[in-house]
Amino acid sequence: MTFSGIHKTFLCCLFLLVLAPAWASDRVVIADFSQGVDDQGIPKGWKLKEKSGKADFSLAREGAMHALHLRSADTSFSIQKLVSVDLEQYPRMSWKWKVTKLPAGGDFRKTKTDDQAAQLFLAFSKTKAIVYIWDTTAPQGMMEDAPAPPFMSIKAVVVRSGAEKTGTWIHETRNVYDDYKKLFGKAPTPVDGVRLQINSQHTGTAAESYFADVMFKKQ
Repeated sequence: MTFSGIHKTFLCCLFLLVLAPAWASDRVVIADFSQGVDDQGIPKGWKLKEKSGKADFSLAREGAMHALHLRSADTSFSIQKLVSVDLEQYPRMSWKWKVTKLPAGGDFRKTKTDDQAAQLFLAFSKTKAIVYIWDTTAPQGMMEDAPAPPFMSIKAVVVRSGAEKTGTWIHETRNVYDDYKKLFGKAPTPVDGVRLQINSQHTGTAAESYFADVMFKKQ
């Protein structure tokens, strides 16, 4: 290699090193599922929470994506992790999901039908939460109180509704900072927990979904 070639290679590497920290700080990756599973079969960095029945999940390849595949048959479970995301710095959340089976009759507005094939749950300071859902019945765009324990306030945001887009990967983006202010009337505390959930035990039916590439981004 000539001196000129070495010089160009050095400059190129230096340029990439300078860019890398800036690119990395542009987002906070919550889930890409490329790290595989631990010795218990749970995605690395996550914990399993079984609420009703036995969890049925796996990691899958969907084209170039690493995805979490959730299946529910009269069950309720989630995988979850602790995080710390400052929404003033990273207000926008993006994710990809696909629903292949909706729980028949599911509707979060009633406790006895509160089943969804896909739920992305964000916890704030252990007393407040926002859950972004794909509901069977409740209309898309609805933002309303969801069933919750007495010590918590949970707001549901219906991002998708019904079967029209089932079987298709959809890339979603939400400004969580703005959603929190609209729902709770004040600026948000940091996100301290994330859950990916599925359930069908209230309706006694079945559901199936996939999640991939969950992250927070700057404006």
